[in-house]
Amino acid sequence: MDLDASFRTVAAPQLAAMLRASRQATLDLLTVLAAQLGPALRVPQRDSLNLPLWEAGHIAWFQSWWIARLPAEQRHRGAEADPLAPRHPPAPVASPLDDDRLHDSSHVPHASRWHLPLPDLQATRERLHQGLDETLALLAHAPGDDAGLYFYRLVLAHEDMHQEAGLMLAQQLGLDPGPQAPRPPAAPPARPELSLPGGPIELGEDGEAEAFRFDNECGRRQVELAPFRIDARPLRQRDFLAFVEDGGYEDPRLWSPAGWAWRQARAAEGEALPRALRMPGPDGARAPINQAGAERRVFARWLPVDPEAAMQQVSAFEAEAWCRWAGRRLPTEAEWLAAARLPPATGFAWGEVWEWTAEAFSPFEGFRPHPYRDYSQPWFGDHRVLRGAAWTTPMRLRDRRMRNFYRPGRHDVIAGFRSCAP
Repeated sequence: MDLDASFRTVAAPQLAAMLRASRQATLDLLTVLAAQLGPALRVPQRDSLNLPLWEAGHIAWFQSWWIARLPAEQRHRGAEADPLAPRHPPAPVASPLDDDRLHDSSHVPHASRWHLPLPDLQATRERLHQGLDETLALLAHAPGDDAGLYFYRLVLAHEDMHQEAGLMLAQQLGLDPGPQAPRPPAAPPARPELSLPGGPIELGEDGEAEAFRFDNECGRRQVELAPFRIDARPLRQRDFLAFVEDGGYEDPRLWSPAGWAWRQARAAEGEALPRALRMPGPDGARAPINQAGAERRVFARWLPVDPEAAMQQVSAFEAEAWCRWAGRRLPTEAEWLAAARLPPATGFAWGEVWEWTAEAFSPFEGFRPHPYRDYSQPWFGDHRVLRGAAWTTPMRLRDRRMRNFYRPGRHDVIAGFRSCAP
């Protein structure tokens, strides 16, 4: 059974296997992180991190909220379900973990999660096991149409996304996520940039048969593109290092006002940039980065830079500064998608890193939120669209239509960029 097939279209038996595999990956990651952080799994309080125990409990809560606790008449309606429908109470054995006051991300402020009376690791693991059993029992009798499978696909995607967040945590903190975790792929061969003639393009639903969509993918947007050139692959580490060596981080002319303010704030906090690269000095201190001897972080290890690997863990502000330095620009969302729709033989490739675009995250015309109201709508406007996928993204989640989104200052994400020119 292919567990890397798209989760969007699979029928109930394969969906059940994917749910089992995702849950096992969650449990495995908890085990290896607990071995390094201790059973309380405490991490620093940062906007870019979540407590692993809270996150695991939230995965269990989310699955129960949309599957076991949602009445069947609503669950079977899929994207048309009423999100405010009264819920069944949690199973008595699960009540500590299913407490909405602990794990409902819509109502539990991020900073408060470090101060909650969270269940311990053993209780969290038990709830994850119990929640999966509940879900699989209901899936076995679920209608096999798209509506009947909608919430099962949603909770699978949600758990896979949190696993990617767990890998980002390991990368940020220098932890080892275990032998089962992915590693950066070997650098692919170089490709020349592509020239596209422009013309009309439609974003959003495009008539292709698809069983599941995230709400921000729905609706339509018509765009008329001018002719443009776009990199066939995301930017390589050697090209970013050239910007660093040329003083790109010290030249405010290359940065937007918001980007320069971000750059100064990072410097005031003593944070070295770029985040995923270093040049260790003789006493272990960081020295100015250059091509010879630079190192890149891969989880718990610092390894020699691979000049041909994709640059990662850069913010949108850093990407824009590099583009100004190089006389280029970031692609729009429509330009990225136009290139991604080209036949593979043209050489356009994605999937190494999430890729920043030039556009704010906004809805397509006709957008209507799905039952999980907080997936997209609260983030329109102040987040930036990323396209593609990263080496940390589970294969079954990868889809060229998927719209990821983060604030432009985030540089913990496994994100890079490619550039455009007229």
